[in-house]
Amino acid sequence: QVQLVESGGGLAEAGGSLRLSCAASGRTFSSYFMGWFRQAPGKEREFVAAITWSGRRTYYADFVKGRFTISRDNAKNTVYLQMNSMKPEDTAVYYCATDSSGRDPTRSDEYDYWGQGTQVTVSS
Repeated sequence: QVQLVESGGGLAEAGGSLRLSCAASGRTFSSYFMGWFRQAPGKEREFVAAITWSGRRTYYADFVKGRFTISRDNAKNTVYLQMNSMKPEDTAVYYCATDSSGRDPTRSDEYDYWGQGTQVTVSS
């Protein structure tokens, strides 16, 4: 079992920044990817970013490249999502998740454990 707790969501203005954190506990050594997904009202959950356990490889959705940065601190068992130049369309509930398969970091159905989500709202 892996427990994930997200924090750092809130309200930001367009062009502003937020940093999300995801603290992991439990059998975290079995995780290959740590990922961030988001879901806006009325829309399907979509991939945002992922990082390997080592931190050597990162993956991003095209719509966040150059704006968001995923990183991790294994000493703290925490993954971060730094969000800059935010847009109103970034408004969503953001979830972190762990994937032990290592196959495809962009597919939500590959992920085993999910956090409860944190709301991010960007005003125009």
